[in-house]
Amino acid sequence: MATALAPDSGELTVLGADPRTGAGRLSVRRRMGYLPQDPGFHPGFTAFEFVDYVAILKELTDRRARHGEVRRVLAAVGMQAQRGRRIRALSGGMRQRVALAAALVGDPELLVLDEPTVGLDPEQRLRFREMIAELGEGRTVLLSTHQTEEAMALCQRVIVLDHGLVRFAGTPVDLAALARAGCGPAAPASRAPSRRGAPAPGCTGTSVTHRPAPTCSTPRSKTAT
Repeated sequence: MATALAPDSGELTVLGADPRTGAGRLSVRRRMGYLPQDPGFHPGFTAFEFVDYVAILKELTDRRARHGEVRRVLAAVGMQAQRGRRIRALSGGMRQRVALAAALVGDPELLVLDEPTVGLDPEQRLRFREMIAELGEGRTVLLSTHQTEEAMALCQRVIVLDHGLVRFAGTPVDLAALARAGCGPAAPASRAPSRRGAPAPGCTGTSVTHRPAPTCSTPRSKTAT
């Protein structure tokens, strides 16, 4: 979905584009912000230099406008005062905020966050969740996490995947009800669609196709997988 890897099989549409094609990948990358679990920092870069480098990759060629955008996103995540510090001198929480700032360059329509709070202490995790909640007010945020409490606290809709199959699709309230009833996400197999284009119950606006892997195209809401 983030166009970082080629798909093994199946189909996926992201923001109306097919990421399997060159033109589709370019379209997705221009409209999406991606925070990988390992952002791949260069430790010698300052926070400003790292985000500026990402902005160059996102085709912001005008230097003055680009630097203004870098300052904007660093301020949005509370890192403007630390913009001149080297990455290697930042705490884990600060590094994650810098990576999030890089993902926000260009004000993307879709924000994909892969395990964004891994390695953070409880206080840092709470602050990061608050930022994610604020970001979800104006764009679609797709949150990939193994932390059930994050999905419950942040997301409007939840999809549970098991080896590429949709085992649950619904609201956090639905998922909590299943947990209280002693039924794991793998139990409600009937929630997974079995025919082309049939959305999972409670997942209006999400199309899922088994051919053989499911694909999801989300509307403007927060989703966890």
